[in-house]
Amino acid sequence: VQLQASGGGLVQPGGSLTLSCAASGRISSINTMGWYRQAPGKQRELVATIGSRGSTVYADSMEGRFTISRDNAKNTVSLQMNRLKPEDTAVYYCWIRNFAIDYWGKGTQVTVSS
Repeated sequence: VQLQASGGGLVQPGGSLTLSCAASGRISSINTMGWYRQAPGKQRELVATIGSRGSTVYADSMEGRFTISRDNAKNTVSLQMNRLKPEDTAVYYCWIRNFAIDYWGKGTQVTVSS
């Protein structure tokens, strides 16, 4: 299984950004996809996950600002990020739990700065 993420970049505080990730390979129809992030000097943390039936989990600090969605037919997951803050600056990693195995994308940098 491979994960290819896109959409990172530089955005001003208060701005918006959308991350997308496509999974390829042998993908189960029942899986969970999502996003984690890691800021410099910090541990990797959950951003949001979404099950194949649409159930979602958000980290407290992201709920209400971030929206996760997926397209099961295309095996893609997206993260719409609004009202971004400097503390959202991190490398964002796409993730999938597929057949009880975790896979990670290479990460995409999101920088929130004026």
